[in-house]
Amino acid sequence: ANTNPFMVATGGTITCCGNFKIHTFTGPGTFEVTKAASAAPDNVVDYLVVAGGGSGGMADIGGGGGAGGFRMSNDLCMPAPTTSPLANPTGITVSATAFPITVGAGGAGTASPSSGQASNPGAVSTFSTITSAGGGGGGATGNPSPSPTNGGGLTGGSGGGGGYRCNTGAAGNTPPVSPPQGNNGGNSSPTPGSPSWGMGGGGGAGAVGGNGTTTAGGVGGIGSFVSPTMVGSNGTPGPVGSTRYFAGGGGASVDNSTPGRAGALGGSGGGGRGFATDACQQATDGTANTGGGGGGSDENNPASPGKGSGAGGSGIVIIRYKFQ
Repeated sequence: ANTNPFMVATGGTITCCGNFKIHTFTGPGTFEVTKAASAAPDNVVDYLVVAGGGSGGMADIGGGGGAGGFRMSNDLCMPAPTTSPLANPTGITVSATAFPITVGAGGAGTASPSSGQASNPGAVSTFSTITSAGGGGGGATGNPSPSPTNGGGLTGGSGGGGGYRCNTGAAGNTPPVSPPQGNNGGNSSPTPGSPSWGMGGGGGAGAVGGNGTTTAGGVGGIGSFVSPTMVGSNGTPGPVGSTRYFAGGGGASVDNSTPGRAGALGGSGGGGRGFATDACQQATDGTANTGGGGGGSDENNPASPGKGSGAGGSGIVIIRYKFQ
């Protein structure tokens, strides 16, 4: 007879850390509780649900892609200095049933330099009652006036950065949840620069995207961090030591008038770098399974004509519970 009083579950890649078992999903799957725990408090699970990041914008100077929505809980006492301040203190109580898992793909990069082409949002990630929204695509347009549907970027878990011709960054935490799942994208430069003009960085889970200036694109908003006792080596390093970051915004592009100008960096948590003229500074994709936004690009790319914007990074779902 099975005398283990704790829950038993299957699904994903399973690892252990102390008294806790962790199920990691980098693609769709099923978390199935095959046996509930005998004590109700031991049926509580913590979660990290990160959606896919949005792609960077492209047509005539693009903003950075917004990060995928970042939602997590810390009911089971992960150490305070290494746990995100965005963590919900209440986990999810599960029963002996199957829970479908959705891991959102990142938005596809924009390959065509056609003026006014829209960027692409990331896809949602889900577990039980938790849905994280895909990141908003970066703004990009060659139209002669601001456009909230083109140059302003797309709303999402975190918003896309503003694109060409004085556009504001798009709203993050859309739809709204508490704690918030992301931040707004940054604004593009309010005036044309000479010789350059920077776009807005994509929003990240931990901060808004940087605003563009007349000489530089806005950096991607920083993501948020999680203790490696839950996520292992997933995610990327960041400023808070001994943690792993997710959901960083994409860096924005800068007008290509000045050779050698560096592309704006993406936020910690997998955000891609934005384009600049230097052949070594192409837009890059958000990192897979972080929900990072893609870097913005520019249709007038002499170093590599037709080089597209960065794609968003795919999301991830991680579930943690006590098993002994």
